[in-house]
Amino acid sequence: MTEPTTAAENDGLLAVKRPAISFEFFPPKTEEMERNLWETINRLAPLEPKFVSVTYGAGGSTRERTHSTIARILKETALLPAAHLTCVGASRGEIDEIVDRYHEVGVRHIVGLRGDPPGGIGTPYTTHPDGYQSSAELVAGIKKRHADIEVSVSAYPEKHPEARDFDADIDTLKAKVDAGATRAITQVFFDNDLYFRYLDRVRARGINIPIVPGIMPMHNFKQARNFVTRAGTTVPNWLAEKFDGLDEDADTRKLVAATVAAGQVHKLAKHGVDTFHFYTMNRADLVFAISHLLGIRAKSAQKAA
Repeated sequence: MTEPTTAAENDGLLAVKRPAISFEFFPPKTEEMERNLWETINRLAPLEPKFVSVTYGAGGSTRERTHSTIARILKETALLPAAHLTCVGASRGEIDEIVDRYHEVGVRHIVGLRGDPPGGIGTPYTTHPDGYQSSAELVAGIKKRHADIEVSVSAYPEKHPEARDFDADIDTLKAKVDAGATRAITQVFFDNDLYFRYLDRVRARGINIPIVPGIMPMHNFKQARNFVTRAGTTVPNWLAEKFDGLDEDADTRKLVAATVAAGQVHKLAKHGVDTFHFYTMNRADLVFAISHLLGIRAKSAQKAA
């Protein structure tokens, strides 16, 4: 991790060496959403992220759209795409074929996940009888077929909602690392102490891969809160209070969201965190502003596509 340097004179924020960043997108459902996604990609690409990931819907519901988005990123940009892949609703053969297709078009990074239940978060999870039974099995399957594919996995500073306890959850992470995962990206969190306590637990278990904090600027607080709490993330009262009374004031919400997220990443950076993964929600404005405040500048004015 990088060490913080000198304090910024004008804004009072701590200046740090340029961190590594990555962005997450989701595949578009409509032509309008497709245009919006590519405007976002064009805006963020000059920041030169380490990679960009594209999500995979519950039950594999966006499988083909994920693949086509990844293929277009490879064809039309200089970005390195990471394809999300889950165990849900598919046999080993089907998943292996998807991995082979990704490898054939040039993908060398997969985010391997168990995946949410087809019925959505909170409904019972069942494995496919002929499928991979866990994310660790999926990681092992990917690495067995194509050793040159890097595999990132998920991590949970507040533990996975279905885990029996923290020890069991970290056992799961250890199994994924033993299977070949080389990076973990965390679920969204808003209390940095949760991340650092989790990092201590993970390191104590001998897990030494990067644990990259996942950061979500809350463009729409109520909508985002409903989404993240279903996935087990705690939204502290102090954060809710910052958005109080702004339901009909989108412009101020945006300013508050950028300020909160920028404060979070600066505090993480101050303590040596040098890599961040942004859940963009296919919007560039807040992520671009936060990256700028981190000291990241576009190295090229050339657009991605």
